[in-house]
Amino acid sequence: MSACVRIRHDHTAHSSPPSRASGIKRPHSPPPPRRFRIAGADLSASITVFLIAVPMSLGLAVAMDAPLEAGLISAAIGGIVAGLLGGTPLQVSGPSAGLTVVTAELIQIYGWRTTCAITIGAGLLQILLGSLRAARGALAVSPAIVHGTLAGIGVAIALAQLHIVLGSSPRSSAAANALALPEQLGRLSPAAPLIGALTMAVLVVWPRLPGRIGRAVRRLPAALASVAIATAVAAVAAPGIARVDLPSWRSHALPELPQGPVLALATAVFTVLLVASLESLLAAVAVDKLTADRAAGRTADSASPVPVTPAAPPVRRSDLDRELRGQGIANVLSGLLGGLPVSGGAVRSSANVRAGATSRAATVLHGVWVLLAAGLLVTALEWIPLAALAALVMVVGFQMVNYAHIRNVHRHREFLVYGATITGVVLFGVLEGVAIGIAVAVAVALHRLARTRITVTDQGGQHLVVVRGQLTFLAVPRLSRALGQLPRGGDAVVELDGFFMDHAAYETIQDWSDAQTAQGGRIVFTGRSGGRIAEPASAAHSCCRPWTPWRNHHCHDQPGRPVDARRTTAAFAPGESFTVDQGPTGSVGAEADTRVTEAADATAGPTGRLDTPGDGAAVPRRTGAHRLASGLSSFQRNTAPLVRDELARLAREGQRPSQLFITCADSRLVTSMITASGPGDLFTVRNVGNLVPPPGAEAGDDSVGAAIEYAVDVLKVESITVCGHSGCGAMQALMSTKPDTPRTSLWRWLRHGLPSLERMTSRHHAWARISGRLPADEVEQLCLTNVVQQLDHLRAHESVARRLAEGALQLHGMYFHVGEAQAYLLAEGASAGSGVDEVFDRVGPCDPNHSRPYDITDLSDPTGLTELGDPGDHAAVSTPTTAAGPADPPGSGELERTSA
Repeated sequence: MSACVRIRHDHTAHSSPPSRASGIKRPHSPPPPRRFRIAGADLSASITVFLIAVPMSLGLAVAMDAPLEAGLISAAIGGIVAGLLGGTPLQVSGPSAGLTVVTAELIQIYGWRTTCAITIGAGLLQILLGSLRAARGALAVSPAIVHGTLAGIGVAIALAQLHIVLGSSPRSSAAANALALPEQLGRLSPAAPLIGALTMAVLVVWPRLPGRIGRAVRRLPAALASVAIATAVAAVAAPGIARVDLPSWRSHALPELPQGPVLALATAVFTVLLVASLESLLAAVAVDKLTADRAAGRTADSASPVPVTPAAPPVRRSDLDRELRGQGIANVLSGLLGGLPVSGGAVRSSANVRAGATSRAATVLHGVWVLLAAGLLVTALEWIPLAALAALVMVVGFQMVNYAHIRNVHRHREFLVYGATITGVVLFGVLEGVAIGIAVAVAVALHRLARTRITVTDQGGQHLVVVRGQLTFLAVPRLSRALGQLPRGGDAVVELDGFFMDHAAYETIQDWSDAQTAQGGRIVFTGRSGGRIAEPASAAHSCCRPWTPWRNHHCHDQPGRPVDARRTTAAFAPGESFTVDQGPTGSVGAEADTRVTEAADATAGPTGRLDTPGDGAAVPRRTGAHRLASGLSSFQRNTAPLVRDELARLAREGQRPSQLFITCADSRLVTSMITASGPGDLFTVRNVGNLVPPPGAEAGDDSVGAAIEYAVDVLKVESITVCGHSGCGAMQALMSTKPDTPRTSLWRWLRHGLPSLERMTSRHHAWARISGRLPADEVEQLCLTNVVQQLDHLRAHESVARRLAEGALQLHGMYFHVGEAQAYLLAEGASAGSGVDEVFDRVGPCDPNHSRPYDITDLSDPTGLTELGDPGDHAAVSTPTTAAGPADPPGSGELERTSA
C-alpha cells in the first residue's frame, strides 16, 4: 500500500467528478484490498515444513528441559506471527536451536516462568532495534565469530543430547557433559541408545534411498520418517522406554515478574537478544540466496533460442529491519503465552524453499497446522521416545559444525578467531565466547596491520623493493627510510604484497615515485605474482579503467555524465550480444579471423547489468543502434590506441592461432575471458549448442566442417576444444523435442544433437559427471554428455583423424558453469577417446598447467550454510557401474535413465 496521500485544499474539486467530454482524465480507481491468497505450492510446502517442525520443536524443548508444550507454542507463534509480520516471506521461525544452551541454563538458574519474562524482554529490544534500523549492523560481526558461535553451540547441544540418547540426563554445562561421559558409558542400558542410533541411521540413509521407491518415499521429510520409525520400533521392542509427556494445558505455566540480580537478568536478556537476532538475520540472508538460486535455476536467459519452463514468481529480498521487528513481536507473544524463544530456523526455512513455497502463506499455514496438532494429536505425540528426539537434535548440533565454514575461515586466515570463539562458547558460555572471539579478532587485525616487512635488493642497476603486509601510517617511517636508500633517478621495481594501503602510505610512495621519474628514473609497481599495476594517466580519474571494464562497462550511460575521452569500455558485455561468427567459406558458424573479435572480447564486461547512479534510480538501456555506435566509438577512442601495435604486428605476420575453440553462440560466453587469451590466440567457431555435425551429414551444414578443415590443415592448430556451458538453451530444446515439433531451421540444426540425447539415455555409455558431484539435473547432464559426443563427431573428420594419428593434435572437452564462473576440463583419457570415466575436473585458480586440479572434491553447500539442509544432504555420492552399464546414481531423483 502506498504511503503517499494526496492532499487537496480545494474541496470544490471533489464535489462532482469530471465528465469524459471535458477531456480531463479520471483518477485511477483505488486498488482492491489485498487478499491472503494460498497457492497450491504454498499448501504443499506448509505441510512439508509442518512435518519437520513438530518433532524438531519437541526435541528442542527436551534439550532445553522446558515444558514440551512450550516448543509447540513457539513453533505456532513463529509460523503465524513472524510469518505475517517478518521481512523474509519464505523464512520459517520457531524454537531457536542456537538458543538451546542459553535457554537451558536460564531455566536451571531462574526457573521456567522467569525465563519466559526474559524472552519478553529480548523481544521488546528486538522491536526497538528494528525500529531504529539497526538490523543491518548486526551483519557486521565477523563471519568467523558468528560461525564459531554456532559451531560452539552445536558442540554443546550434541554433548547434552548424547546423555539423553544414552538413557540419562544432561549436566549443567558442556564441560560437565564431556567429563561425565565415561561414567555414563559404564552404566549403559541398551534400549535408549539403540533407538537413538536407529533415528540417526534413518536421518542419514533416508535422503539417499535409491530407485523409484526411494524417490517416492523421499517426499516424506527425513526428520519425520526417522522419528516415526523409531516410535514404531520402540512401541514393539522397548515399551518401557522414556517417552514424551505432554501435561494438560490447564497446568501450563505462564511468565512472572523476573526475580534475581538486575545485572544478571540484563545480561540474560542481552544474550537471548544477541543470539536470536544473529541467527534470524543470518538465516534471512541465506534464504535470499536459496531463493535466488532457485529462481536462477528455473529462469532462461533472454537470448536463449528456445522456450523453457516459466520461472517461479519473483520473491522480494529480505527487509532485515522488518524481520527483526517481526521476530521481536513473536518473542513477546511467545513469552507471554509460555513459549520458547523464537528465531528464524535454518532447517525449516531451507525445507520451505526447497518444497517450492512462493509466499508467506506457506509459513503461516505451517504455524496453523502446528497449532491444530498441539490440540488434536496429543495422544499420538506421547508415543514418541525421548531418545529419538534427542538423536534428532544431536544431528542438528553436528550440522552446526560446518566443514565449509571451517575451510573458508582457514582460507581467509581467521581460523584462530573461529577456534577461540568455539572454545569460549563451549567452556564459558555464549556471551563469553562471543566476547573472546571479538577480542581475538581485534588482536589479529592489529597484528596484521602492524606487521609490514620491507626489503630492498640490488639487481644490477635496478633495485627491487618488496613490501609484505599492509601499508598504514605505522609503516610510513620504515617505508620512507627504505625508499630513501635508493639512488636518485634510478630504476626500481616495487612489489606490493598486501590488500590495504592508507592515505599516508599512498602519498609517501606517490611523492617518491614522482621525484624518481622527474630525475629520469623508471618505476614499475607490481603485485606478488609480478603482474604490473599501472594505468594510463588519462584514466586516473575516470569511472572506468582500461582493460578493467567489468563492473563499469555502462558507466558512460549514467544520466548527467558527460561523454569524454576518459571512457574506456566497450558497449557490449557478456550476456548482451548473441554472436554467430562467419566461417572461411562465407557460411554462418565460424570466425574467419581471430585478430579483431578477440580484441573486442577482451574489452567486454562480465556482468551484463546496468550500473545505477548514486540516487538509486535505474539507468535506461540504450537502443541497439546507439549501443553499437557508442561501443565502436569507445573502442576507437580508448582501446584501439592500446592494441594498435599488437594488431599491426598480427596484420603483417598473419594469424597463427594455436587452438580451435568450438563453443555455443550463447551471449554469456566470452571466449577470451574464460581462456585468458588475446588477439590471434583462438580460432573460434560459435553455433547454437556447440555442435559438430559428423562428416557426410546433410548438405547445408558445411560451415563447421569447413572451419575445422581450415584450422587443422591450413592454420595447423595444435589443439581443438569443444566447450559446453550451463543452462544451454539448445540442450533444453532437445529435452523437450516432440514428434510433432515444427521442422524449422532451428530444429534442422539441432538434429545434430540428437546423438547426444541418445547417448545420455543409453545404458551402454557411462554417465558424464562433474568431479566431486553429480550433475544438478537432466539439462546439465545433457550439456556434459553433448561435449563428449561432439568430440566423437570431431574424430570422424578426416583431417582431424589424420593429425591425431600423427600425434600433432590434441582434443579437449570443456564445460563452463556460468553462474559459478567455474571451468571444468574433461579427463585426458575421455578427451582422447580412450577413457572409461567421463569426468569433468574442476580447474583450480592455482593450477596453470592443469595436470590435476587442486580442488576437485568440494562437496560443500554452495550457500555456505550446510546446516540449512536436512541431515545428510551434503555427503559424497558416487555412481557405480554394473555389467549392463552405469547404475542409477544414488539420490538423483531428477535424473531418471530410460533404456535406449
